[in-house]
Amino acid sequence: VNMNNIISSTYECILSGIMSVNGKKVLHMDRNPYYGGESSSITPLEELYKRFELPDSPPESMGRGRDWNVDLIPKFLMANVSWQFLLVKMLLYTEVTRYLDFKVVEGSFVYKGGKIYKVPSTETEALASNLMGMFEKRRFRKFLVFVANFDENDPKTFEGVDPKVTTMKDVYKKFDLGQDVIDFTGHALALYRTDDYLDVPCLETINRIKLYSESLARYGKSPYLYPLYGLGELPQGFARLSAIYGGTYMLNKPVEEIVMEDGHVVGVKSEGEVARCKQLICDPSYIQDRVRKAGQVIRVICILSHPIKNTNDANSCQIIIPQNQVNRKSDIYVCMISYAHNVAAQGKYIAIVSTTVETSEPETEIEPALELLEPIDQKFVSLSDLYEPTDDGTESQIFASSAYDATTHFETTCNDIKDIYKRMTGSDFDFENMKRKQNDVFGEDEQ
Repeated sequence: VNMNNIISSTYECILSGIMSVNGKKVLHMDRNPYYGGESSSITPLEELYKRFELPDSPPESMGRGRDWNVDLIPKFLMANVSWQFLLVKMLLYTEVTRYLDFKVVEGSFVYKGGKIYKVPSTETEALASNLMGMFEKRRFRKFLVFVANFDENDPKTFEGVDPKVTTMKDVYKKFDLGQDVIDFTGHALALYRTDDYLDVPCLETINRIKLYSESLARYGKSPYLYPLYGLGELPQGFARLSAIYGGTYMLNKPVEEIVMEDGHVVGVKSEGEVARCKQLICDPSYIQDRVRKAGQVIRVICILSHPIKNTNDANSCQIIIPQNQVNRKSDIYVCMISYAHNVAAQGKYIAIVSTTVETSEPETEIEPALELLEPIDQKFVSLSDLYEPTDDGTESQIFASSAYDATTHFETTCNDIKDIYKRMTGSDFDFENMKRKQNDVFGEDEQ
């Protein structure tokens, strides 16, 4: 009898590792021949051309096909965000991922008036930034000082702001910040996807900006980390973690039926046999009758032979185009990595543009981002439906993850993992408890 039967993507691989460490008996089935589902890394390059049904093979100028590892859905980890970084720490606390290495992303940029600028997140950068005029710089510097000194447990640091009542819109007004500064603060520092945050109490936004600045301080160039050889290394790492704690993996395993009794899951039927379970985690594609469509995301993978202009020749970066800058309701994201991360042939770059679809012409919506990347050697365009579960799973014991959104960071992914964990176990995830359990297996000296 399996306590959990977990069906694959990065979400599910992470949860299978966590549940295995927690002592659950885990069976992880995947109809694909690889880990990670739709968030996998594709290699060689010829396979990417086949996946997107391009009539031609990669030209010789692309180099060796096996030198490519292309993420279908790239995400950056923020270095100092506790829940995101603990995912990395969990892997590093074991011996299964000694080969796994992370590289700092070289820059974080924001779009304004058709150009891109480095995101200022420190007092020094604020004073040097070309994003603002002289007086705006001073006001923004005062705002950053306020955020840096803010302590929700010390009212002396509030400066007249009630963090549980004062809206973020009123905080911006207090420091007399203009619309352009509000745009990059909310979307490139606090990492909100829309402007809904403006009308709610400011505590979460202030803490988000603090985390961004602290992550930046950790490594200097940007607050983001990215694994060498691509994001596909993460689900494989958590799969190995699960296996160490007794988890069983089956790749290339078709799922024929979710078996239910009295309204709750009791097993999964595959190739005529039923693997019995008490709980099931899966992505929305396995339970179409229990999810609803919540929108669409367009992603365009672009192969380049040059770094993106105005990024100081960075071999990796993130660019956020705030919604207001291009008259949209949601942001456009650009994630760029390169041969420096062992994901492309020498001298080649991979830039992925993504956004939430708002019109009947999605490719037109991302033109501002594509213009930043010209010239483009090859494009791979995909449209993905966004699904979300219709119930919380507490009755059926089926816990569906949400589809991957357009963002290029792990913020929403981690929130979903935390939410599923809490619904399954009834308690918040406790990293210190996880660490103690891993100590019991590996010993503190080995870690």
